[in-house]
Amino acid sequence: MTSKDTNRTGPGGQASKEAVKSADRAHVFHSWSAQGQIDPLAVAGGEGSYFWDYDGNRYLDFSSQLVNTNIGHQHPKVVAAIQRQAARMCTMAPGFAVDVRSEAARLIAERTPGDLDKIFFTNGGTEAVEHAVRMARLHTGRPKLLSAYRSYHGATSAAINLTGDPRRWPSDTASAGVVHFFGPHLYRSHFHATTEAEECARALAHLEETLAFEGPESVAAIILETVVGTAGVLVPPPGYLAGVREICDRLGIVFILDEVMAGFGRTGSWFAADLFDVTPDLLVFAKGVNSGYVPLGGVALSAAVAATFDQRPYPGGLTYSGHPLACASAVATLEAMAEEGIVENAARIGETVLGPGLRALAARHPSVGEVRGVGVFWALDLVRDQATREPLVPYNASGAANQPMADFAAACKRGGLWPFVNMNRTHVVPPCTLTESEAKDGLALLDDALYAADAHTTAGTAGVAGTADIAAATGVRDLRAGRLL
Repeated sequence: MTSKDTNRTGPGGQASKEAVKSADRAHVFHSWSAQGQIDPLAVAGGEGSYFWDYDGNRYLDFSSQLVNTNIGHQHPKVVAAIQRQAARMCTMAPGFAVDVRSEAARLIAERTPGDLDKIFFTNGGTEAVEHAVRMARLHTGRPKLLSAYRSYHGATSAAINLTGDPRRWPSDTASAGVVHFFGPHLYRSHFHATTEAEECARALAHLEETLAFEGPESVAAIILETVVGTAGVLVPPPGYLAGVREICDRLGIVFILDEVMAGFGRTGSWFAADLFDVTPDLLVFAKGVNSGYVPLGGVALSAAVAATFDQRPYPGGLTYSGHPLACASAVATLEAMAEEGIVENAARIGETVLGPGLRALAARHPSVGEVRGVGVFWALDLVRDQATREPLVPYNASGAANQPMADFAAACKRGGLWPFVNMNRTHVVPPCTLTESEAKDGLALLDDALYAADAHTTAGTAGVAGTADIAAATGVRDLRAGRLL
């Protein structure tokens, strides 16, 4: 046995923590990371709203991993469906008609708004965006695309150029035919608005002006996240999406809604578009369609866009389009969501527990500038000063400049809460299956951890110098081991 083979298993034959960490550091190249500056947690398992490490520390998953485990970890019906499908048919090329592929498409189309009845399957959200914009360009014969700042649409060629946050910068070719504009965000309004109605009207006017200067006859599509996800859980004001729909109709532009993060129960409805009574021409999905158990995404096409390719071949495809294991997991996920009332649970928990609870935290903590969200899709905008709305950390902060958010995240994890943190925000995005008691536990842990953020505000926390003192002063709860820190 060589040195590479030592210490590979622990009790019961399970890989040891040390072996997992060692192999990760030696061989795994992690996304969006400086490889020498990260120390990934070694995860041993998960169930429902929790996952745990090799030391037995349990974490309430308020991130849903990457906002995708909508039905929680290890849902038994979906695990069983994957096992059954693997025993019967692991894979089949996309050119064949396969029962689980057809059924997954039917169940998705049954839930999409309007006439979005044809489903093109991909392996994830980024590929779905790539194909949606290709379809739009071919359908219209136009080259240009418009997308919003404060957005994320993926990391491959077209998708990263569509993205409106700093992850785009290193890969932006400045030649991809993408123009960015400002969408509505009243709390940090680009339009000096004071009401939702003003913000909506001025954002639509800005979009119209951008189109006028770009030449609407050159624009193939406008793509928006129905509810903006990673950039802050930005719920559009009433009338905005309907206004974009009207502009697209008037100018012959394809309207694409990206529901990779917002879809399949996250907002308390099957799709966020349902909340605004808007039907796009193309709807992009992934993540929640099967809770990420097997990679799957797709595009739902309107009848008009689909008809473009009735006699003209669509020039695109993937070896794993509609992979049987992925589709089987989607069928089981959608059936479980319907049978167990999971979408309704997300709406109820958001309205009766998370929304009121987060607003109560905002009233207590000087670090919370704004609470926004719907269903199990929420964000706290953390600030240094509530009056000036100065963010708790600068835009795209790193290193020492990001210490306030690092302190807050560390406090969450010490208590047994796994947060989703981006820039100056923490997102509250637990599974759609979250129970009322789990939601209340999570809010209590979040309450404790926010004192770490409060210490960095202009108001400060009298007599508390740092996160260690804050924990001692407030008695931070620890769900991992049932103890006070």
